[in-house]
Amino acid sequence: MSPLPAPSGRPPGAAGPAADILVGIGDVGTGVGPDASLMTMALGSCVAVVITDADTGVIGMVHVALPGGPGTIRTQGLGYYADTGVDELLSQMQARGFRPSGRRFAVKLVGGASILDTQNTFAIGKKNILAVKKALWQRGLGPTAEDVGGNISRTVRVDGRTQTTRITSPGLPPWTL
Repeated sequence: MSPLPAPSGRPPGAAGPAADILVGIGDVGTGVGPDASLMTMALGSCVAVVITDADTGVIGMVHVALPGGPGTIRTQGLGYYADTGVDELLSQMQARGFRPSGRRFAVKLVGGASILDTQNTFAIGKKNILAVKKALWQRGLGPTAEDVGGNISRTVRVDGRTQTTRITSPGLPPWTL
């Protein structure tokens, strides 16, 4: 009989990082410690809000699809909209020990591109970026780094060990934010 998997999903004593937690559209993901890692794929007009806290080791990400705001008819989960998504991300991270009053945390934004809307008719990416920034500012936070706009799809991976945010896009070399 093989041993039961540890909470990380690996057999007890296994070396190496745990598998990435996949953060889908409208989802929130959090982790704590050096084995935590989060990933979201194919960001177009959506925006990933990434928060890393070097003091507590907590990392978090929300994959925002729409700006939201007052009067929005909400048919999706909390992470789907900028305002409720930021609140839910902060709530889940605080439950794991994150304190926004800490000194060594970073807020990063990725995405908000205009891929299919080349004429910027709907400007969903721009609206998402502005809505996320507004939600952060209303909570006394602001981005410390961002890779937003343009017309490329981005995949984002956050590493709990290094607290880095790595971005990839088809046909481009990976970069770190």
